[in-house]
Amino acid sequence: MRRAQQKKKIKIKIYNLRDFTDDKRKTVDDRPFGGGPGMVLKVEPILKAINKIKKICPERSRKIILLSAKGKKFDQKKAKTLTKFKNIILICGRYEGVDERVAKHIANEEISIGDYILSGGELGAMVIVETVSRLISGVLGNEESIEENRYNKKQNTRKNIQAVGSYPVYTRPEEIKIEKKKRGVPKVLLSGDHKKIEKWRSKQAK
Repeated sequence: MRRAQQKKKIKIKIYNLRDFTDDKRKTVDDRPFGGGPGMVLKVEPILKAINKIKKICPERSRKIILLSAKGKKFDQKKAKTLTKFKNIILICGRYEGVDERVAKHIANEEISIGDYILSGGELGAMVIVETVSRLISGVLGNEESIEENRYNKKQNTRKNIQAVGSYPVYTRPEEIKIEKKKRGVPKVLLSGDHKKIEKWRSKQAK
């Protein structure tokens, strides 16, 4: 990755969500609506960060991906597809999850790197960056290219494993405007009726 960046074959830029907050504590997470363990990443800092990045990344050449346990399984075929985009924006989840409005109204798709749980999406992002970078002309040496070709032949016999799903999570604010449309939280999560909430979550996780 270092050599690829020095050769200007790829460029990696990291954005800290805390730089897109307005309060003194630079808060990026909050308690989930409807109750439950852990904290949820807020939609506001992510929206502000993405809007800033969009200004320098034309829509026709970018892909916005949310790293998520319930996303589609990442594989070599997907890596090849991503090489078609000049700019790939990776949103890394943390804590209990990411406000569902990020998945529904900001990201183009959700991706998971495997059927296991990580503390955050940073490692997943690194996997995607390296896998896609290897497919860019000039990044690999000849010996590594041979290894790549061997894997591609073996992959034809591999079976896909469905990722384990999880229910959507939301946190404050209760309503926010994204792309000129108001996006709210499902009313059931604001009801205070824990039986209804558990039933809704169970249904959403299937």
